[in-house]
Amino acid sequence: MNTSALLWGLLFGSIGIGFSLYGKKQHAPVPLVCGLALMFFPYFVTNTFALIAIGIVLMALPYFVKI
Repeated sequence: MNTSALLWGLLFGSIGIGFSLYGKKQHAPVPLVCGLALMFFPYFVTNTFALIAIGIVLMALPYFVKI
């Protein structure tokens, strides 16, 4: 694991905590699930470019999907 993947994982995990706390308090399933995914997907993705792309998609998903 390289340093950039570690730092991007830390950033996306921190944002994921915020999303999951917001989703839990507001009873909104999309931010909650995206937050959990943001916290756990860096463990399984090793390519840095894929890590960034998936992270950006997961961060943008609650903005476009309203349930």
